[in-house]
Amino acid sequence: MKTTIGDGTAVVLCDGGFGTTEGKTAHGLVRHTDRYRVVAVIDGGLAGRDAGEVLDGASAGIPIVAGLDEAIRAADRRPDYLVVGVATHGGVLPARLRPTIGEALSRGINVDSGLHEILGDDPEFKALARRSGARIRDVRRTPPREEMHAFSGRILEVLSLRIAVLGTDSGVGKRTTSVRLVQGLNARGLRAVLVGTGQTSWMQGARYGLVMDSLVNDFVSGEIEHQVIRAFREEKPDVIVIEGQGCLTHPAYPGGFEILAGARPDGVVLQHAPARTHYDGFPDFPLAGVEKEATLIHLLSGKPIVAITLNHEGLSPDEVRTHAAAYRVRHDVPCCDPLRDGVGPIIEEVLRRFPRPPG
Repeated sequence: MKTTIGDGTAVVLCDGGFGTTEGKTAHGLVRHTDRYRVVAVIDGGLAGRDAGEVLDGASAGIPIVAGLDEAIRAADRRPDYLVVGVATHGGVLPARLRPTIGEALSRGINVDSGLHEILGDDPEFKALARRSGARIRDVRRTPPREEMHAFSGRILEVLSLRIAVLGTDSGVGKRTTSVRLVQGLNARGLRAVLVGTGQTSWMQGARYGLVMDSLVNDFVSGEIEHQVIRAFREEKPDVIVIEGQGCLTHPAYPGGFEILAGARPDGVVLQHAPARTHYDGFPDFPLAGVEKEATLIHLLSGKPIVAITLNHEGLSPDEVRTHAAAYRVRHDVPCCDPLRDGVGPIIEEVLRRFPRPPG
C-alpha cells in the first residue's frame, strides 16, 4: 500500500470519543499525519479546547468544535475531507456520527473511514456522495485477491534491522511509539522507515503498510513480508520499524503472530499500560501482562525484548517513573514513556545491541 502524501485539509469526527480509547484514530491524526492538514476535531463535549492540550497537555493548534459548521468557520474554508476518527469495537459506525457524515457528503466533502462498516456501501451515504460528487474512501475495504501476496520466504533477503512494536493490549499506543521511534532514529542520523499495519497508519501517510485486519487470513503474513521487502528495496533503510496490532493474548484481537512470522523481527519493543487490569472493552478478561506477553514473544520468535514502553493513562508522572524503574530491574531492559520521556533510551539500546545494522 503506497500512499499519496498531502491529500488536503481534514476535519476529524470524534464526537463523544476524543480522549478515550475509542478516539485513537483521532489521537493519531492530532499527533502526526503527512496525509492531511488537520484543521479541527469535532467533539461537542470538549468544544472550545485545543486538541493537543486535551490529549498531551500541549497545544497542537487544532481546535475542538461542536459541529461541521464550526469546523468550516475555524478553517475559514470548506475542508477537503471529513475523517471518521473513532475506532470502535467491531468497527461499527456509532449512530451519533451518521448525521455529520451525511451533512459532509451533501456539501461535497470527501469522507475517509477506517471502520469495518463500509460506508461506501451504505445506500444513504452512497446516494449523497453521488449527488454532490464527494468521494468515500473505506480504508478497511478488503483488497482484491489478485492484489494480495502469500508468504514467500524472501524476507530473508532483507538486510535492514527490523524492530517490531508489539503490546499487551489493543489501543495501548503501539502505533504512536512506532512513529516516535522512526522519527527518533532518523534524528540520530539512521535511515528508518515505518511499516504500518492499521488504518490509522494509512491516514497518517505511512508509505509502506497494510490494513492487517481487512485481509483474508492466509495472506496476512505474506502482505507483511511484502511491505517489509518493498521498504527495503525502495529505500535501503538501516532500520525498519513494524507497527503491532492487538496483542498475542487478546481474546477479541489476537495480533502479533503474523508480524513475528512475516516480518521476522530482530528485536521487539513491548508497549504496556500499567494502570490497566483488563483488556480494553472486556472487563471480564484480566490482562495477561508484560511477563506473559514477553515470554510468548520469545518462545514464538526466539528474539529479545529490547525495551518496554509505557502508556501513562491513569497514572501520574511519579507513578510512571515508579513502574518504569520496576520494569527496568525486573526485565533488565530500558523502560520509558515515549510521549513524556522520548524514545532516547530505546534508541540507545538498539544501537548497543545492533551497533552496525546488517548490510
